Amino acid sequence: MTNAVLKVYGMDCIEEVRAIKQEMKGKVPEDQLHFDVLNEKLTVTLTDTKVDQDEAIALIKRSGFKAEPWGSYIARDDSLSFFQEYGRLLMASFSAFFLILGYGIHAFQHGWLDALSGGEYTANHVYPLSSIILYCFAIVLGAWFVFPKALNALKRLRADMNLLMVIAVIGAITLQQWFEAAAVSTLFALALLLEAWSVGKARKAIKSLMSLTPETARFYGCCGSLVEKSLSEIKVGSICVVRPGERIPFDGKITKGNSYINEAPITGESMPVEKSIGAGVYAGTINGDQTLEFEVSKSAGESTLSRIISMIENAQSKRAVAEQWVEKFAARYTPIMIGFAILIAIVPPLVFGGDWSRWIYEALVILVIACPCALVISTPVSIVAGLSRAARNGVLIKGGNYLERPAKTSVIAFDKTGTLTKGKPVVQEVIPLNNHTQEQLLANAVALEINSDHPLAKAVVSYAKSQNIEFKAADSFEIIQGKGAEGLINGKRYWLGSHKYLHEKLSEDEACIVHEAALRFENQGHSVVVIGCDDHICGLISIADEIREEACEVIQKLKALGIEKLIMLTGDNNGTAKTVATKLGIDYKAELLPEDKVQYVQELRDQYEHVVMVGDGINDAPAMATAEFGVAMGVAGSDAAIETADIALMSDDLSKLPWLIQHSKNTMNIIKQNIYFAIGVKAVFIVLALMGLATLWMAIAADMGASLIVIFNGLRLLKMRKAEKVSTELSHAK
Repeated sequence: MTNAVLKVYGMDCIEEVRAIKQEMKGKVPEDQLHFDVLNEKLTVTLTDTKVDQDEAIALIKRSGFKAEPWGSYIARDDSLSFFQEYGRLLMASFSAFFLILGYGIHAFQHGWLDALSGGEYTANHVYPLSSIILYCFAIVLGAWFVFPKALNALKRLRADMNLLMVIAVIGAITLQQWFEAAAVSTLFALALLLEAWSVGKARKAIKSLMSLTPETARFYGCCGSLVEKSLSEIKVGSICVVRPGERIPFDGKITKGNSYINEAPITGESMPVEKSIGAGVYAGTINGDQTLEFEVSKSAGESTLSRIISMIENAQSKRAVAEQWVEKFAARYTPIMIGFAILIAIVPPLVFGGDWSRWIYEALVILVIACPCALVISTPVSIVAGLSRAARNGVLIKGGNYLERPAKTSVIAFDKTGTLTKGKPVVQEVIPLNNHTQEQLLANAVALEINSDHPLAKAVVSYAKSQNIEFKAADSFEIIQGKGAEGLINGKRYWLGSHKYLHEKLSEDEACIVHEAALRFENQGHSVVVIGCDDHICGLISIADEIREEACEVIQKLKALGIEKLIMLTGDNNGTAKTVATKLGIDYKAELLPEDKVQYVQELRDQYEHVVMVGDGINDAPAMATAEFGVAMGVAGSDAAIETADIALMSDDLSKLPWLIQHSKNTMNIIKQNIYFAIGVKAVFIVLALMGLATLWMAIAADMGASLIVIFNGLRLLKMRKAEKVSTELSHAK
C-alpha cells in the first residue's frame, strides 16, 4: 500500500477538512483520506487512485492551502519563519490596534455612543477620514488570512464561515458602516487566533508524551566503555545505563540492579513499581534511587510509548458520531442561513415596504451570527482533550468513536482469568495428615514440584519459599503426564497429583480419608494437590486463582453507574465459575470454548443495545470483536493486545473500567453542552436581529465569546478530576 503523507499548513478545523475533501472528490475516495488536524497532517492512500503525491499537493493548493511532503517538513521543522509562526497573532493584534485607534478618533469627534452605533442617533453622520483609513487597515489586516479562503469557497460554490465573514464585511462597507466592518474583521481574526490556540493546546497535550523520552542515552560501546549517543544511533541488544531519577529511553529488560520505577506515563499508576533483574522496563518511565542496566529490546520508534502516541494521533481519523453529526449539520446549516439572510434582506422591503438599509443590515447580522465557528470547533477539541486525558491516566482509546461508546454501555461481559482474577494461582490452605507438619508437607511438595513448569507447581514453590521452607529436589523425578509426579525423597518414593490421581494410587478406603475435604475445596473453585507415599497420604494443598482486591468495589461502581447486566464468561468448570461469580455478585456462563463466548456475546447484542467485552486482548479477541467494542486488561508491553483492543487499560488495574465509563460520560456531557450552547446563542441573536436589537459587532463578539466558552469547556477535560475517582457516594448509591 502506497501512502502520501503531507503537511497541510492552516488545516486546523473541520471547515478546512471539508474544503480539501470537496476538491479531492471523485479523484480520491474519502475513506483513503486520513486527516490529523492536530498536526496539520494528511495521509492519502494512493493505491487504486487516479492521483500521485504531486497531484495530491496540487489539489490541496487549489482548495486554498499550502502542502508539502511530511518528510520535507520534518527536515526543517525548526526553521519556520517568524511570520509563519507569529503571523496570525501579529495580524490580529495590529487589526485590533487600528480598530481601537480609529474608534478613539471617531469617538473624540462624535462621542463614544454615536461612534459605536455608526451615527444611528445623529442625522447626516460623517465618519472622520482618518478613522476610515484606520478602519480600512483593521479590515485588511483582520481578514488577511480570511479573504483567500473565502475566494476559494466562492470558486467552489461552497459557502463556509470565511465567505460569510467577507460578505458581512463587504455589506457593512457598502452601507457605510465602517466601524461595524472593522469590528467584524478584527473580532473574527481574534476568533480564528483563539481557534488556532485551542488546537495548539490540544496538540501540546500529545507532544508532551513525546517529550517523555530523553534525546540521548548512555550504553556500553564495543570496547566496554560507557558512551552517550542519540537514541537513533543505539541498536536493539545494546546494554544501556540509567542513573537514579533519569527517564528510561527504551523498552527493555533489566540485566543488573533493582529499583522502584514510576510507570505513570505508560500505565497511569502513580505508585512506583519495584523492578529487578529480568523485569521489563518501558521508555518514558522514571527510574528511582538506584542505577539500572538493561538490554534494549525495541528501537525508540517501536517502544510502547511510541505506539501509544501513534495510536492517539491515528485516533483522530476515527471520529465520534457527535463529531460527524456536527460536520454534516454545519455543511447544511451554512447555506440555509445564507438563504435565510437573503430572504430577510429582500422580503420586508418588497412585501411590507420596509427600509432597504435596515433589513440588509439585519441580514448581515444574521450572516455573522450564523458563522458555525463555535459549533464546528467545540466537538474536535473536546474529543482530543478526552483522548489525551485518558492516555495520561493509562487508558489508550483508539478513536473518538470509541471514546463516546463507554458512556452508553448497558452490558459488560468479563473474561475470568486475568481480568476478574489475578491470573496467578496461589496456595489457599495446607492440610497435613498422618502426623506430618505443614513444613514437612511443603518440603516434600516442593521437592517434587521444583522441576515442573506447571502453574500449580509454581504456586506451591512460591508459597514454600515465602514460608522459608528448606528443601532438596527429589531424586529419580518423573512426571506422570496429565496426572502428577513421582520421585525419591531421602530414599523413599513419594507421589503428588490431582484428586483423580489419588483414587488411582490408593484404594477407595484409603482415598476416602481426604475425598470429602478435596471435594469441598473443588466446590469452592479450588484445585487440589494431594501428596502421598507408598503407605500413606501425607496431606493436601488447595490452590486457587485469587479474585482481584479491587474487583468487588469495581462491580459495585459499575452497577451504580447504571450498567444493566454484568456477566462473567469463562472456560472453567461450573463450580469454580459459580464461586467467583457469587463473591462478585454477577451472572456467569461456564465451560465455554472461545467460539461459545462469541456466540453468547452475539446473543447479548441481540437482547441489549450496547455490549462490551473485557478480556486480555489476545485469547478473547474473537469475543471482543463481536462486542460493540473490546477492552484489553493489563497490556503494557503487549503489542498484540494493543492491536486487538479498541480500548486498552495499560495498567493491570480493573478500577480503570468505571473510570473509563465516567470519563466517557463527562466527555459526552461537555460535547452536548457545547452544541446546545453554540446553537442557543445563535438562536437568541437571530431573534434579536429580527427585532432590530442586534448589531454587527455585537453578533461577532457573541460568536467569538461562544467560541471561547466552548473551547475552554472542552479543554476542561485535560484537567478534569471528576472521572479520576468515582465518588464514594456513587459507589454506595445502590
